[in-house]
Amino acid sequence: MSDSTKLFRINCGYQNYDWGKIGSSSAVAQFASESDPTVKVDESKPYAELWMGTHPSVPSKDVNTGKTLRELVTSDPKTYLHSSIIEKFGSSQELPFLFKVLSIEKVLSIQAHPDKKLGAQLHAADPKNYPDDNHKPEMAIAITSFEGFCGFKPLEQLAKTLQTVPELHDIIGTQIVNEFVNNIKPNAEIDSTEDISNRKLLQTVFGKLMNTPESIINEKAASLVKRSESEPEVFTNIDSRLPNLIQRLNKQFPNDIGLFCGCLLLNHVDLNPGEAMFLQAKDPHAYISGDIIECMAASDNVVRAGFTPKFKDVKNLVEMLTYSYGSVEKQKMPLLSFAKSHGEAAKSVLYNPPIAEFAVLQTIFDHAGKTQSFDEFDGPSIVIGTKGEGSIKIKGAKESLPFKTGYVYFVAPEAAIELTSSDNEFTTYRAFVEANV
Repeated sequence: MSDSTKLFRINCGYQNYDWGKIGSSSAVAQFASESDPTVKVDESKPYAELWMGTHPSVPSKDVNTGKTLRELVTSDPKTYLHSSIIEKFGSSQELPFLFKVLSIEKVLSIQAHPDKKLGAQLHAADPKNYPDDNHKPEMAIAITSFEGFCGFKPLEQLAKTLQTVPELHDIIGTQIVNEFVNNIKPNAEIDSTEDISNRKLLQTVFGKLMNTPESIINEKAASLVKRSESEPEVFTNIDSRLPNLIQRLNKQFPNDIGLFCGCLLLNHVDLNPGEAMFLQAKDPHAYISGDIIECMAASDNVVRAGFTPKFKDVKNLVEMLTYSYGSVEKQKMPLLSFAKSHGEAAKSVLYNPPIAEFAVLQTIFDHAGKTQSFDEFDGPSIVIGTKGEGSIKIKGAKESLPFKTGYVYFVAPEAAIELTSSDNEFTTYRAFVEANV
């Protein structure tokens, strides 16, 4: 197996969704045009997502041969995937993960993703809206300052919100609000009888909201926005950021149900660069603003709740959610050491979500001329440079390849590599999969 088969640069396709950042303000546009000189950034268009992987609709291509990564993998699965990955995930055509960069100007839809069992059921019943039978766990790592929604707020905070925000109280109704406030047990142990009861109470509140007629939602949302302007203390007593958040998102989606199910019920998460959150199956979430690295299982299954003109599957959404609740800090991922990474980098940490399809390794250098070595992985990986410059090579090889901001490389299984910095801010993210990790 030649070095050019073990390690090669790929150009990656992008998506111009409406919610993306405009022109060269978008990291997606910056990375795509830096990697591929034929990409000319249109300063009037949104650049939303850069897709790195084997997905056929937005293919990544070998810079040298022009072949798509999917074609290469299909032509020699054991070389590009590893026999253990094929055995575990059952595909000889694609990576089990899709790696992305997202640049977010406007809020994405509030959504949740099914687990594998529900994904199969939804696909069988409604293949138009659920195009595959897989689950879609996701992980988001901030490149710039990022904000999003993730999971339901702590129960005490929800109780206070239900009692003190008149518009939400009116929608849910006094009976359900009182049942929630009087019967929740905020300190319940996970999976205890009390915890199960808490989740059922939360499901009743959410179900009532999501099944409220649109005309009522529109009326109450307009009133909510006015109150955030005239009586901000109603909201700042819950969260100091709420008045601004409600007004900002209302400009993007006027009088939308997302102002209630997002702003008032879900955790508002701020991530600094390098911080990450894992979005488990059946947990509601949305991205609000910022640039992120995202990694997910290879699936397109989405069940939407708000901030979207697309299909909302309210029945399945209300039934499927886990209704887990807790603090923002619980949503953030720990940064772990990684035994296969060693050398002179200032930082090399692992984001390891509790699923099999992927993990991501971040490596940051703070001086030029430093080298970090990586042992062989028993599976494929994709690595992108998000800041600074350096070089990459197969360990022991004489020649190295340039690694600029926006460059993306595919690393085959069982290929040990080295990264070397050319400046004091060279930063990379590497998504990978190993069957036994």
